[in-house]
Amino acid sequence: MTIGMLAKNGGVHVETIRYYQRRGLLPVPAKGEGGGDSRVRRYDEGLLRRLRFIRSAQSAGFTLAEIAELLALDASTDRSRARELADARIASIGKTIAELDKARKALLHLSSRCAADDTIPCPIISAFDYA
Repeated sequence: MTIGMLAKNGGVHVETIRYYQRRGLLPVPAKGEGGGDSRVRRYDEGLLRRLRFIRSAQSAGFTLAEIAELLALDASTDRSRARELADARIASIGKTIAELDKARKALLHLSSRCAADDTIPCPIISAFDYA
């Protein structure tokens, strides 16, 4: 398949594939590899699976550097390092959840105060006033 077909099948833009190639996450096939026009690069199903792996790992919150490390790990022997990366991601997600929960509670409190008393300036707007 061409880079355009790979991008479409992987749900990304062509420039995303080129970016992943520059980062070393996806290889750049030689022109004419896989048959057909010798001026066109061909991408096989293995690269589509790799692209989907990258996108799935990003959805789980992994950075591109972490994804590169995951891609380099041997699935049968590097289980402890993969688990370390996952545990670090879990801790980071937990921290983000705690921060978002704190922000949610603060906004709920401000919203409640805003609804309770319309004789004072809106506490939501006042809380963010930078003057």
